[in-house]
Amino acid sequence: MKSSKQNPYLLSAMAAALALVYGSAAAQDNDITQLTKPESTVDVGVSYVDNNNQRFGEYTGLTREGAYGIVDFSLLKRDDATGTWFSLQGRNLGYEDREVRLEQKRQGDWGYFVDYSRIPRYEPLTVNTGLQGVATTSQTSALVAPGTGSNDYLKTVRDRWTLGLQKAAGAWDFSVRYRNEVKDGSRLYGQGTFSTWRFLTDVIDQTTQQIDAVASYNTKRFQLAAGYYGTAFDNHNSAISVATTAPLSTVFPQMTLPPGNQSHQLYVTGGYNFTQTTRGDFKLAYARATQDDSWPNTTGTAPGVPGNLDARVDTTLLQGGLSGRVTPKFSWRADLRYQDRDDKTPVVAYWPTAAGAATTANELYNQPHSLKQTTGKVEGHYSLPMNFRLTGDVTYDEKKRNVPDVTIVNFRERVDETTYRIELRRAVSQTVTGAIAYLHSKRDGSDWIPLVGRNDVTPQASSVIAPLNLANRDRDTGRLTLNWIATENLSFNFRADESRDEYTDLGAVTQGYDVGPRKGRGSNYSLDAAYAFTDRITGTAWYSRDESRYENGDCRINAGNTCVVTNVTQPVWAANLQNIADSYGLGLRGKLSSKIDVGADFTEWKVRDEFNLSSAVPPNGIAVPLRTIPTKIDRFQLYGKYAIDHHSGVRLDYIFDQYRTDDWTWSRWIYSDGTTVMQDPNQKVNFVGVSYYYKFH
Repeated sequence: MKSSKQNPYLLSAMAAALALVYGSAAAQDNDITQLTKPESTVDVGVSYVDNNNQRFGEYTGLTREGAYGIVDFSLLKRDDATGTWFSLQGRNLGYEDREVRLEQKRQGDWGYFVDYSRIPRYEPLTVNTGLQGVATTSQTSALVAPGTGSNDYLKTVRDRWTLGLQKAAGAWDFSVRYRNEVKDGSRLYGQGTFSTWRFLTDVIDQTTQQIDAVASYNTKRFQLAAGYYGTAFDNHNSAISVATTAPLSTVFPQMTLPPGNQSHQLYVTGGYNFTQTTRGDFKLAYARATQDDSWPNTTGTAPGVPGNLDARVDTTLLQGGLSGRVTPKFSWRADLRYQDRDDKTPVVAYWPTAAGAATTANELYNQPHSLKQTTGKVEGHYSLPMNFRLTGDVTYDEKKRNVPDVTIVNFRERVDETTYRIELRRAVSQTVTGAIAYLHSKRDGSDWIPLVGRNDVTPQASSVIAPLNLANRDRDTGRLTLNWIATENLSFNFRADESRDEYTDLGAVTQGYDVGPRKGRGSNYSLDAAYAFTDRITGTAWYSRDESRYENGDCRINAGNTCVVTNVTQPVWAANLQNIADSYGLGLRGKLSSKIDVGADFTEWKVRDEFNLSSAVPPNGIAVPLRTIPTKIDRFQLYGKYAIDHHSGVRLDYIFDQYRTDDWTWSRWIYSDGTTVMQDPNQKVNFVGVSYYYKFH
């Protein structure tokens, strides 16, 4: 037998094997320890915001300069004898967007949880107004010079409680989830006519309840679930009483708020494996939504007005799918979905003409909206030689709407759209995978329905334009994806989407000038990369660009229901609307030592909204062209953790956030009562947080 000295590689291999075995065993022991004896954490500290702001703390409540508490905890326990887990977790308890969750469960047997969360939302716009009774149901408009009223900062708060129960019994599983959400506060509101606009606040005191109960049965080949989902919305404020002071005149003395409503849905869903290569699935659902709240303070005061709307919408859903693999190289799937939304709400005059009036021209009616939608899709995948994979599918979507009694804009009963997609994917090598796809869709529909008035009242000839969602359209989309693992430490992901829309039904062509939607374009490019500098330091980078463009033609209408293109004050306008968003980010994570962890992120978003209005008839021009609205957000985040010992440590967080905009849409708007709505165009915030954490079993 050879000595180890003569065969040094044998000892090396044995040592490596032993290290692998015992190292792996040690790692597994650590994992088992984490599973059987979980670690709990308590984190307490203080944070500071250096400036008042409206954007940085919009959803956290960190809107005012000052100190805030940091309180987070996670308490985890496991009963080894029964395998029962107990957890109590809290997050952001020193802020307004706080969360607490209590949970106990035995895996595969039973479980329950109670969850509480608060969701604030601060209005990012500052209101300067003379309105009296802000955030109450009795509001009085008062005329003030712009900027001389009082500043009001509106906000809403949602308090949400959720309770969940779950029980397993063999192949059966039962679960119930109940949620109660109370929303309070106020937000921007208003009322007006073509000549008078006044500011109001929407006073919110609402309760929403949801319940979801499911019973499921699962075997190796058959899965079935039946459930009930119900909601109840209760608005504790039915209306706002509106009064005015001289010299303002009353427009509407009362503004009705959203009424309470309820919905109930029963559903069954399931799947069955016919063979090892063929599977079917389905879903059946029926829902009923009702709204029968009384009209606020108007019941019986006007002839023909019922006590409530007695609204009802019934929705039926039928859905099925079948998939299979014919050969090792070819697989397919087919889906069919039908939904019937039947609006059975009666039509009533909620703003009737006074008794004895000579005309009914001012009557206002509600309009029920029913919709039947049928969607079908067939998809196939085929493996080609040289690692190519070909995918093709066809999707057909048809929407049928009820024809309203009154049509004041162009309308068609049926709209259908067919989309074809083909994709070719290939693994170029072990490190490069790419795909290219092309999609073409065509939208068409039934004949356009002429404008129809009510009670011999001629409809306003204000629209000869096909609505965007109903207009005929051809859409072509190209897509490219590429994943590249350049080295063991470096990887890239790239995606590009280009879409073009051509609207073939322009709604109206008057004296040679097209009116309505013309063209559209959508683009998205994204690139992200990850690089491991060392085993302890990693970095990421990403860039994204989104563009949306839409060309539209519009005009003023004369008495003959035609566009006036020769009058200087009433030309055909062309609008080339564009939204362009660029964003990028850099990230770094490092474990500098066994005690120090650091991380840093920088992100920037730049958004531009462009209007590009022009006149189609020279020499008509635009006296005051609409300026571009730019918005830019820069955010730098830095954190560091220092472990004092195995159980405790400190954490430092720093955030720099700057929001800049030139949103002139509010800066030039003044309500008839002198109210202005503004925002700080340059908001800069520094946030610092220091906390101490302690870990224990």
